Amino acid sequence: MKVTYYLEVLSSWCHWVEPVWTELKARYAGRAEFEWKIALMSPGDFPVSQSQCDWFYRRSGGTVMHSPYMLKSGWFEAGRKGRYEAPNLVAEAAKDFGFTGDEIRLAIAHAALREGQKVGDLATAVKVAAKAGKLDLKKLRQAAESNGVKDRVATSTADFLAHQINQRPSFVLTDAIGDKAVFSGLVRLEPLVATIDAMLADTAAYAAHKTHQGAVPAK
Repeated sequence: MKVTYYLEVLSSWCHWVEPVWTELKARYAGRAEFEWKIALMSPGDFPVSQSQCDWFYRRSGGTVMHSPYMLKSGWFEAGRKGRYEAPNLVAEAAKDFGFTGDEIRLAIAHAALREGQKVGDLATAVKVAAKAGKLDLKKLRQAAESNGVKDRVATSTADFLAHQINQRPSFVLTDAIGDKAVFSGLVRLEPLVATIDAMLADTAAYAAHKTHQGAVPAK
């Protein structure tokens, strides 16, 4: 089966769900395929001020997640008016250099959410990513600005919206027998584990039935 994680690099909720993502990949290694995709937030989804951003962080990190640390809102720039494509384009571009895992996007997210760096600026995002992956700055920036990377991000965002969901993180689970489960906005491990276990069990049952009973009769 496959687990697709839709994310926005600057999403605080994606930050909080990362331990769940790590646990899922470890728990189901060899039994499920895992992939993350960018789902850009629209400008209106971002805070309108740094103080509003801090309020959201107190709610998500403090009230809901009981985190011992608070995220930093220093990445926020009022002049951008909610346009923060740069960190997502850089994370996607890093795939072209073999970084299909989580390390580059997590480095960018850490720089923004834990250190307050203004990664909405393309040069800053590229610098963070290049350092994390020991990549050539110029080549990474060229890739991030390329039409190919922009098209991939636009396509994955459209795929996300096609599921008629609007929360990041979201997880889409699919299996070999055509079942699909969609979790939008949840950051807890338990419901994902329960569903993956159920889908794997159903898939195994179908395979066992085919072994004993053969293929579906033509008529």
